[in-house]
Amino acid sequence: MRATKWAGAVLPPLVAFVALLGIWQFVSSAGLVPPDMLPAPTRIAEAGGGESAALVKHALPTLTATLLGFSLSVAVAFLSATLLDFSPLLRSAILPLLVVSQTLPLIALAPLVVLWFGFGLAPKVMLVAFVTFFPMVVGLLRGFGSADPDAESLLRSMGASRWRVFRMIRLPASVPSFFSALRISITYAVVGTIFAEYAGAVAGLGVYMQSMKNVFRTDLVLAAVAVSSLLTLALFALVVLIERLFAPWVRIERGAER
Repeated sequence: MRATKWAGAVLPPLVAFVALLGIWQFVSSAGLVPPDMLPAPTRIAEAGGGESAALVKHALPTLTATLLGFSLSVAVAFLSATLLDFSPLLRSAILPLLVVSQTLPLIALAPLVVLWFGFGLAPKVMLVAFVTFFPMVVGLLRGFGSADPDAESLLRSMGASRWRVFRMIRLPASVPSFFSALRISITYAVVGTIFAEYAGAVAGLGVYMQSMKNVFRTDLVLAAVAVSSLLTLALFALVVLIERLFAPWVRIERGAER
């Protein structure tokens, strides 16, 4: 039963992905599109294999900045959401500003962050934190609000403090929403790092892509894109694994809802 369910979830996207690669290979190999404009997947894999050492060298700074920025974002988002949950007045004042912050274009914000914080690790960490902060705050606030009001009333009637009600009822209720927000945010994290590297950095996949673009190596640009996608998928899988280890009941509840 579990194997059938797993196959039903994995096989359709896998087949679609393989079919897309097959069409891509045919279009490029048949000359329907100039190979320098859209190299075949086999050419990209071959070029990426030849540059594997350079790709790994540039992927490590990108991964470091992504993990640091995401960790900072999780910590600040949790503290901010907790504060906003305790103060409805502060929430009504701050939450609209957070919504407005999401209208700022990332491509315009990245150069400013580099100008403010320099070409080191700090601007990349800050930009990743900015990109991933809002979904986590919203997810946590929604999770806090999903707490059972009857359970809260019962604890209050027994003399529980507001902090105790939060810790015992509202915080556990936020776990499913929190992990949903983590899965959404982690997909933006690598993109935020690469944008910061485009704006100004010494090393990273964004720097590598820009260098290869300048010498018209489309195959190596796409190889770096593939590496960034693999990093994103690995981080997404890590979030799912952490959720299954520390909050296994969330997966059970989702399966029951389906």
